[in-house]
Amino acid sequence: MKTALQKLRKGLNTKLGFFLLVVLLFGIKSYWAYSTEFNLGVKGSIQHFLLAFNTIPGALVFLGIALYFRGRLSYWLMLIINALLSTWLFANILYYREFSDFITFNVIKGSGAAANNLGKSILGIIRPVDFCVYLDVIILALILLFHVIRVDMRYFKIRYAATITALGFVLFGVNLGMAESNRSQLLTRTFDNNYIVKYLGLQAYTIYDGVKTTSNSVVKARANSDQLKSVRKFLKSNYAAPNVQYEGTLRGKNIFVIHLESLQQFMIDYKQDGQEVMPNLNKLYHSDNTLAFDNFFHEVGQGKTADAEMMLENSLFGLPEGSAMVTDGTTNTFQSAPALLHQKLGYTTASFHGDVPSFWNRDNAYKSFGYQYFFSKGYYPKVKDQELGYGLKDKIFMKESMHYVEQLPQPFYAKLITVTNHYPYIIDKKNESIPAWKTGDDTVDSYVQTAHYLDQSIGEFLDYLDKSGLRQNSVLILYGDHYGISNNHRPAIAQILGKKKINNYDLAMFQKVPFMINAPGLKGGIDHTYGGEIDVLPTLEDLLGISSRHYIQFGQDLLSPQRKQIVPFRNGDWVTNKYTKFNGDYYHTGSGKQIKNPTTKQKKEFAKIQTYVTTDLGLSDKVMNGDLLRFYKLPGFKKTDKKAYTYNFKKSMHKLEKAQKKHKTSVKAENNNQSTYDDYSTDAPELKDQNPSFPKP
Repeated sequence: MKTALQKLRKGLNTKLGFFLLVVLLFGIKSYWAYSTEFNLGVKGSIQHFLLAFNTIPGALVFLGIALYFRGRLSYWLMLIINALLSTWLFANILYYREFSDFITFNVIKGSGAAANNLGKSILGIIRPVDFCVYLDVIILALILLFHVIRVDMRYFKIRYAATITALGFVLFGVNLGMAESNRSQLLTRTFDNNYIVKYLGLQAYTIYDGVKTTSNSVVKARANSDQLKSVRKFLKSNYAAPNVQYEGTLRGKNIFVIHLESLQQFMIDYKQDGQEVMPNLNKLYHSDNTLAFDNFFHEVGQGKTADAEMMLENSLFGLPEGSAMVTDGTTNTFQSAPALLHQKLGYTTASFHGDVPSFWNRDNAYKSFGYQYFFSKGYYPKVKDQELGYGLKDKIFMKESMHYVEQLPQPFYAKLITVTNHYPYIIDKKNESIPAWKTGDDTVDSYVQTAHYLDQSIGEFLDYLDKSGLRQNSVLILYGDHYGISNNHRPAIAQILGKKKINNYDLAMFQKVPFMINAPGLKGGIDHTYGGEIDVLPTLEDLLGISSRHYIQFGQDLLSPQRKQIVPFRNGDWVTNKYTKFNGDYYHTGSGKQIKNPTTKQKKEFAKIQTYVTTDLGLSDKVMNGDLLRFYKLPGFKKTDKKAYTYNFKKSMHKLEKAQKKHKTSVKAENNNQSTYDDYSTDAPELKDQNPSFPKP
């Protein structure tokens, strides 16, 4: 035993021995992080072997760079490179915990557009165990500083260093071959970054993403109008005609789109200790004048809220990496809801958001979408304690937005983006009116409180619509933009749903979000059709009597008898009214029974659905990455001129004043130029003893 330890120490006192120790510890650390911090869906001995094996090639290549240098510098370079790789791993752990995905170059590129208030989110995400990724670096540094291992000053031949580098690339080739045998077409057809990390490791994923990002830039430069042929052929063959019962029934009405931040469908009719958490939304959901969809799913990727807006306004999917609103919102050509409604039906279009205008690049993307007005944080009065997390508290935001809503010439299309029910679900004591959950997961326990607060703000808004008379001539579209509680909180989710344990089917159904359309005289009811955010715009267009037959849109009218009821998720998984595929498992939709040994017929059905999903996502990406809409001449539609729009406060207010004089149809004008703002009642404690003053141009 003593002799073996002596031989081990002797080996570690060589540069190669120390290098192999660094590689080994790095591999162990990476495998630990992959297994415990990421939900990669590793199953079976082969996948576990690949998960451990894929940590080695990248370590040999990157850490091996230090072997090309001499003396002590070589040793410390190993630790510096290890520390840098560990920091990248650490960053991805934090990012994955919130977004269930890995960092991409597009996310980094767009980080400035979504950086506001992220500090609070990171503090809520970080855990002491996360710093274990630096443990090996610290141990190795102490070993060197206290001379437990001697520095080998002998010259390490370049050919030996090159051999190790070559070995790293050879092992990567072996890794890729084994991965392809277990998951064919891994790098060519997958929509899920989890697969890349699971099979090839984080370093390989990062390089793959960098190559793909660069490739996308080249794709846009080389794109041409011929690439639209396959897109138009697919959309034509999958067009779902309007439901004649509903077509055009909402034409000419004002449209309020209420963005219910992070709200999930399970909260509808949810009770805590016998108390309704969302009584106002529940009442609206069950109204005879509300079309409510109980099998409606979010379909966002890394862009989350931005992806939801992209689908809502364009019926185009967000990208598999980053946010399309950030990467393409400024430069791409769009044929969006605001521009369509303004040009075809004469709508005034405006978006309201109580945060900085640059968040998710909205101040640029909205110009591309054709929004005439964007009322952001600078348009609102400054009130003490008015903000939490990502902007104005919902009750304050909703009330103060009406100051501008009442000035919009009717009909108008107004989107109001709430933010209080946003991670990390912060709520102050004076606004708490329901107890937090007690799941033991501090990350999610306050979600019920912020959701209840959101519901209260919606109740106050609905009361105002009744008092001001707006309700009679308005359509309300309310939707949850994405999940609020990520799949990484399984024990808490199980408690919330009243289950002992949850599986992939439960997680798939947990992606449902509320979607409802309310209008006086609308024939409502709870519709069980399966759909998602990509379907909102075609549904709205048909309700307004705008034919979407010739549009480049990837959703289908939710009310159409011809719709396929296929819901693609951004990573290539899907839900239909018959089957569900999630994280590699297949289930019977409805019963939730897992299909472990599918029949030949079922395999063919799965393949057919998968082909549709892959094609739908792929062609949407093709349109986005190639900016193909610049080549498409939509009949009766004039290309949006971004230079014609400004969201400068002074200029916008002068523009709005001029519009009111030209079109005397605003709520304020119809009320003898008297404001209805005081008709809006709120119990927001922040406004109780304050008299907010709106900024003047």
